[in-house]
Amino acid sequence: MNKAVISVLGPDRPGIIAAATRILFEQDCNIENVSQTILQSEFSGIFIVAMSGDLTIQDLHQYLKEGLNPLNLHVYVKNLDTPGIEFSVENSEPFIITTKGPDRKGLVAAVTEIIARYGANVTNLQAVFKGGDDPENNIMIYEVDVPNDIDQQALYKDLRAKAIELSLNISIQHRNVFEAINRI
Repeated sequence: MNKAVISVLGPDRPGIIAAATRILFEQDCNIENVSQTILQSEFSGIFIVAMSGDLTIQDLHQYLKEGLNPLNLHVYVKNLDTPGIEFSVENSEPFIITTKGPDRKGLVAAVTEIIARYGANVTNLQAVFKGGDDPENNIMIYEVDVPNDIDQQALYKDLRAKAIELSLNISIQHRNVFEAINRI
């Protein structure tokens, strides 16, 4: 079975997921993964689907484009390539890095540059910036797979130094600890 990655972007409104998934069902596609969010007033959805039969990427794109065009949505479809080298989560531990502080350009770039330098992989990122100096209005949450074979203390030290430089409060916790502490 061929697999496709589908990205859908456009102004948010009710019914987007219903419309997209109806088209996928009508084309005999099986949804294997989906991630969807609203950023300000913009809908963003990513689907990984298994395509059966003779459906091509081009045909699937055309069906989605025609069906979602009335909702003013943009669609991108591509083959799910089998990468040659993948980041292995087998030799890593999941961490949650949270930063709060005054808004300024380059915050995400500064933090993720350090994470990347140590070979850690950001698996999920949520950032809410409302501007100003109130740290409660500017929050970034990074879910990161950190390789076991790196100097984790050096990573933490570099992240904390960058946080001080950017006037950020930073918290670095193993995901299990984060979930236990934040359980309602």
